[in-house]
Amino acid sequence: MIVTELYTYPVKSLAGIRIDHACLLSTGFEFDRRWMVIEPNGAFITQRSCPQMSLIQTRLENHQLVLSTFGMEDIEVPSPNENDQRTTVGVWGDEVNAIIHDTHINSWLSDALGKECKLAYFPASETRACDPHVAQEGDSTLFADGFPLLLANQASLDDLNSRLSQPVGMERFRPNIVIGGQSPFEEDRWRRIEINGIALRFAQCCARCSVPTVNPETGIIEGPEPIRTLSEYRTGSDGEVYFGINMIPESVGILSIGNDVTVIRQS
Repeated sequence: MIVTELYTYPVKSLAGIRIDHACLLSTGFEFDRRWMVIEPNGAFITQRSCPQMSLIQTRLENHQLVLSTFGMEDIEVPSPNENDQRTTVGVWGDEVNAIIHDTHINSWLSDALGKECKLAYFPASETRACDPHVAQEGDSTLFADGFPLLLANQASLDDLNSRLSQPVGMERFRPNIVIGGQSPFEEDRWRRIEINGIALRFAQCCARCSVPTVNPETGIIEGPEPIRTLSEYRTGSDGEVYFGINMIPESVGILSIGNDVTVIRQS
């Protein structure tokens, strides 16, 4: 098996970037979910409530974040300083003392989304622990939902698409790593894998919300698919619908498209 695709998402719930190589840190890919859009009160915003977030493109130019969307001039987000203004932001029950960007960045983002919001940055001085029920002491992430990495299997998507009248792309599921697996959903059983000498440890299968129903090209929820079909055969005993697996790095390094994937341990 090999790595077939790599993605990073600098701003939580905005459009991601397909990349050829990724610098993997203990918290996930470098810059992945380093930023997050928040309400004025500090609550995080995602495509669950604001699907048009998918229409804001992100790119990194010399480690500088640039945002763009139709009908607006691109805007370069200045690199934050540890002494910049901070506020407490919430993400899935966790609190982070995040850096808040300047007014002109927040005004641009508010205009793009049609609602008042701000852009928060996860500072190097902060730490956000992964769920201790399934992670180990010291495991941490940034503004991702709960874990540093999401891995998906192309064979699993192919299986899903064979059941859909309108196939969907892998971007609907917002993975970091896509594997060319040999059989659908074999990843559910992987407990430890190795890519380019880097070990990744299984955290949990990924329960899916409504985000995969958002068409990333239109920013519109066009119907219940693909979650409705997925629910017919991928619903767990807890009632959640599963696709992909969350993983935690056990070492750091560079991952590249074409890297071999070795399953070290499986259930």
